[in-house]
Amino acid sequence: MTTPSTAPIAGSLPPAPDAKIAMGWMHTARFLTTAAQLHHLPPIDVPEIAFVGRSNAGKSTCINTLTQQKQLAFASKKPGRTQHINLFSLGKQGVTDAVLADLPGYGYAAVSRSDKVRWQQVMVNYLVSRPGLTGIVLLCDPRLGLTELDEALLEVVRPRVEEGLKFLIVLTKADKLTRAEQAKVLSITRLNAGGGEVKMFSALKKQGVDEVAQLLWQWAHPVLPAPVAAEDAPGPAAADPENSQQT
Repeated sequence: MTTPSTAPIAGSLPPAPDAKIAMGWMHTARFLTTAAQLHHLPPIDVPEIAFVGRSNAGKSTCINTLTQQKQLAFASKKPGRTQHINLFSLGKQGVTDAVLADLPGYGYAAVSRSDKVRWQQVMVNYLVSRPGLTGIVLLCDPRLGLTELDEALLEVVRPRVEEGLKFLIVLTKADKLTRAEQAKVLSITRLNAGGGEVKMFSALKKQGVDEVAQLLWQWAHPVLPAPVAAEDAPGPAAADPENSQQT
């Protein structure tokens, strides 16, 4: 157990904020831009958190519930037809301290094969090479579990996760399961999460909403290394041992 006197590690997570603070921060989300191609996205110099998942996994509903905005993330009546990356900024008015990226849903059968291949490549390129990507939230329907496409995505991001990329699996529609079923799917998913965290989530029952918001706040506000005070900096004598030996 870490004691209060232990200095935090640079880049580690800060203590979780009060749920009201985290939810208030999420509520500041506002539309930033949309792009059909990766190179059309603007460079971002703040933490970026991507939401990914199969079509019908409840991704748009999750984003709208977290931000307490009914139509921030567009939920198409034809799953899989939304083929743009949408960015939303977070922070007080005039200040952006994080960005949410809503990636198109994948795996919907009605989308043409060429569209599937094209968007799979765009998504892979984004997840592998997007600068500033801090964390990934994978939305998954717990009644289906992790599908082959979900597991393929996990393999794509595994190298970046091993390098420190944050990763969370959100099991949506938790209200569709009994407590016993939730416990079982949580246990199974944690075994396959590859070091990421797993949370149950229900927009209807507001289950897990506060916890996910708090975690995302932590991702966006990592502990930074403290600046070296002038009195702590090594002086000329410390830098050159020979100077201390001169008479």
